[in-house]
Amino acid sequence: MRGTESGFKKVVIFGTGLIGGSFALALRRAGVVGEVVGFGRSAKTLEQARGLGIIDRIGQDVAIEVANADLILLATPVGQMGELMSRIAPHIGLHALVTDGGSTKGDVVAAAYANLKDKVSRFIPAHPIAGAEQSGALAARADLYVGKKVVITPLPENSKDDILRVRKAWEACGATVSELTARQHDEVFAAVSHLPHLLSFALVHDIAERENRDLLLSFAASGFRDFTRIAASSPEMWRDISLANREALLHEVKRYADELYVIYQALENNDAEKLEEIFSLAREVRGSWTPQ
Repeated sequence: MRGTESGFKKVVIFGTGLIGGSFALALRRAGVVGEVVGFGRSAKTLEQARGLGIIDRIGQDVAIEVANADLILLATPVGQMGELMSRIAPHIGLHALVTDGGSTKGDVVAAAYANLKDKVSRFIPAHPIAGAEQSGALAARADLYVGKKVVITPLPENSKDDILRVRKAWEACGATVSELTARQHDEVFAAVSHLPHLLSFALVHDIAERENRDLLLSFAASGFRDFTRIAASSPEMWRDISLANREALLHEVKRYADELYVIYQALENNDAEKLEEIFSLAREVRGSWTPQ
């Protein structure tokens, strides 16, 4: 299977939790991978990944494992990718392609140019839109990407054949693959993913800081539950995402603050017409939106 469109003889995954583990399981289910080798910071997670059949072996030597890999997935928090790229760059073999699962792309692309250097053409950035609040190997599942979108943001240095190979890997996982530039990606996801997470974290943090938080939470119901579901996500991961996409996210936070102030003024002025206008448009757009 090495180097063919039909599959990959050896896949090396850095980060065998939800994203990396699900990628491995999905490739296995599709029958397009021979061996999967895993690396990670936690020995416990790696042992779980091996026990769950996510990986065949726990990697011991990065240089050896990367040298004869066909596909390398970086499924770590985005803040760790620069250092990881620097470690693997000297050892990337002639047949290897590198992709990632990071939720931001501008910073990851910059890290690739800085650390992969002459190997940057082998890196095809990607972002699977299939996260969940759970993390770790126990959260991984073979169907995570089925029917979900994966965005790839190819570099000018990437060949069409290499882009196609990475595209086919994600499609084998059941995903629908789209292409954007790194900048387009970060602007889009600042608005529809990163900002909602910040708002959810902010609301729960506000409640948590109040003296009567236990009383408030005892009366919280489905509206609070649905709005704050994503506040159960990894703090480390979302810290890195927020800082990595800082410029686009600052723009979106400012827009949202302006929108909140419009609502504040409508309440202050007892402006029922303005409130209904805002709520009606929001309801109309939300009602016609079908998640992909």
